[in-house]
Amino acid sequence: MDYNSIFKAAIDRLHDEDRYRVFIDILRTKGQYPNARCFGGNGPKPITVWCSNDYLGMGQHPSVIAAMEEALHDVGAGSGGTRNIGGNTHYHVQLEAELASLHGKEAALLFTSGYVSNEAALSTLGKLLPGCVIFSDELNHASMIAGIKSSGCEKRIFRHNDLEHLEELLAAEDPETPKLIAFESVYSMDGDVAPIADICDLADRYGALTYLDEVHAVGMYGAHGGGISERDGVADRLTIIEGTLGKAFGVMGGYIAADKTIVDCIRSYAPGFIFTTSLSPVLVAGVLASVRHLKASNEERQAQQNAAAMLKAKFLDAGLPLMPSVTHIVPLLVGCPAKAKRISDILLAEYGFYVQPINYPTVPRGTERLRFTPGPTHSEALMDQLTTALVEVWDRLEMKKAA
Repeated sequence: MDYNSIFKAAIDRLHDEDRYRVFIDILRTKGQYPNARCFGGNGPKPITVWCSNDYLGMGQHPSVIAAMEEALHDVGAGSGGTRNIGGNTHYHVQLEAELASLHGKEAALLFTSGYVSNEAALSTLGKLLPGCVIFSDELNHASMIAGIKSSGCEKRIFRHNDLEHLEELLAAEDPETPKLIAFESVYSMDGDVAPIADICDLADRYGALTYLDEVHAVGMYGAHGGGISERDGVADRLTIIEGTLGKAFGVMGGYIAADKTIVDCIRSYAPGFIFTTSLSPVLVAGVLASVRHLKASNEERQAQQNAAAMLKAKFLDAGLPLMPSVTHIVPLLVGCPAKAKRISDILLAEYGFYVQPINYPTVPRGTERLRFTPGPTHSEALMDQLTTALVEVWDRLEMKKAA
């Protein structure tokens, strides 16, 4: 068996389909975000980052950095192992209390990433509920899909944000069958929002639990950063809220928030929690400072929303093919993986603007795009420079503009 040829053929297929992914070599510059340094053949080159999920720049916030430095010098670098063996670092206990409070839930549980929290929680819930059927939005994140698959449950995929289709699927099941509806609040590639209250209505009507992924909304929406569910006043109606600590909160990790019994079940049964070394207390201390800051401050959220609205307006005025978005996500449709990569390469090499092309399987084929996430520190002058560069590249490559 020629194993190497099999692996090489797998990589060649990606090249043939123009979706082989290249990661740039980068270091952000502390205190100067969105400025960063890109490393290549001629040493570090200054660039501007336009696609980070550190939406509010909290990874650069002085209080976050100070908290991490204090924790490092207080307790050292690592957690010492799994929480089962190493115990609960006090920072973990404090952060879980803050997150439970943020979402109005009895308890919360930390994981090493948002991917792990989704995979671990959904797979464990499905295994604990005999005969459970999971209803999943067709655009749910890969981590949710992995968790549902690992659960071994039957699944029903409903058309994106389609309440009629969801109700049709729910009504077809035996009323006594355990049911779980899994969906997201903000869908990060399109920038649209789920009708959370309406989905909760269906859950109540058909006796289903609800699982809401708020990873692209926590810190970003609501009076205290509790997400779309806080903004819309429906957090109390959701069974489980899942979030990340690596996007708007600017550090690393994931979590769920729910009632004490459900959280205790996940803590006690989920291999993705039990057998993984817990987050470093240094990271947890940074998140704790970030969550507490964003609970009290609306300044960053408002500045980010203003930046997103401004960039959308500039793209529209320039005739660039802006995709519909009601959130902080600013996607430009390209529709071709090769051209998406070509535009990204030109912007980085010639203009010093970094935006990663988004291709299949992250988005469906034919909807390849550039996904911009302007934040509080992206100035209007930077937006003007970016827009001018995009128009020049669009014209150079003879790309179609908006009608």
